[in-house]
Amino acid sequence: MITTKKIPAENLENNVTEPHLNILLTTDEDDLRPVYISGNFNNWHTQDKDFEMEKIGNGLYHFKFSDQFVYPEELLYKFTKGDWSEVEIDKYGNRTENRACKQNKGVRKEHVDKWRKNWLPFKSNFLPIVKLISEEFEIPQLNKTRRIWALLPHDYETSKENYPVMYLQDAQNLFNENAKYGNWEIDKKLAVMSEYKIGKIIIIAIEHAEQDRIKEYNVGKTVLGVGQGKKYIRFITDTLKPFIDKQFRTKVEREFTGIGGSSMGGLVSIFSGLMYPEVYGKLMIFSPSLWVVPKIDFLTSDFSEPGDTKIYLYAGGNESATMIQHVKKFKKNMIENEFVADKMKINLSINLKGKHNETYWSDEFPKAIEWLFFNTKE
Repeated sequence: MITTKKIPAENLENNVTEPHLNILLTTDEDDLRPVYISGNFNNWHTQDKDFEMEKIGNGLYHFKFSDQFVYPEELLYKFTKGDWSEVEIDKYGNRTENRACKQNKGVRKEHVDKWRKNWLPFKSNFLPIVKLISEEFEIPQLNKTRRIWALLPHDYETSKENYPVMYLQDAQNLFNENAKYGNWEIDKKLAVMSEYKIGKIIIIAIEHAEQDRIKEYNVGKTVLGVGQGKKYIRFITDTLKPFIDKQFRTKVEREFTGIGGSSMGGLVSIFSGLMYPEVYGKLMIFSPSLWVVPKIDFLTSDFSEPGDTKIYLYAGGNESATMIQHVKKFKKNMIENEFVADKMKINLSINLKGKHNETYWSDEFPKAIEWLFFNTKE
């Protein structure tokens, strides 16, 4: 662990013979969030405790590189408040270029005008390509049809890359500006992620069944009655995924395939990962309706032995009286159960101010995608 010693700002500015590089940062927007240095020396990890700056005054931060630090030929870096949704931007709200430095001793003074908030603003030329796959995609398992969308990386048509895939429930609320309760703005968030070269991904957005939504997302017999969730999961796994893998340039393996959603959509995504761990290696579970299934039996014959799976689990403190309790219990049971022991890595994110709505799921979406698919330190 890198440690720093608190040095008065005036001493730092005058002590140019300091044998190690010190960075003194001033910022016009001061708050309680910690500031991190992210760069080519730590794979651009945005919440690296080894590179957390020390707050030494209002809008004033200091960092001293350790004796063991190996300086690259040119130090490239940015300042963040913990992830790319809160990275530095200029006073006009534009993306800043990487800072560059070749010195390895003395004091370097830096300044940040503003911090990006909730991944916005975005640039339209980085927006994903939105394709309507079908107005009436057949669901033979349920004898229904459904509208399904694909969001492709902005340069999909000019590249030759293959991409990881995330299957998401409730497409009506993911990028629809006219959604009744707002939307996740995943198109805008993907644009910012692409601009910052965090990683590119294909999103398959499946619209819910309107009045039959709860029935389709309800798996087995629960407090809500008998659901159609198992048939719905088989549709995504046995029918939709093979079609997507043929239609688009995907990375088909489980380690590049995820499924997710919020509320009941989060619950059906949990069961998808437990029933078909050989297909889904990443689960994005927001505010899951765990009250529907007070106790998940991991030994049921419907579940397969899991492979190495990453789960991003999110909950808000203002959702219900029991939401945080339920997700913490779920995480504890998953970790302690012999069936999944040492097979799953769970990142539990809790926003104590979070409510059960699209605004908070929107903020969490890119953080989840980055951790699940593109975090090289995990």
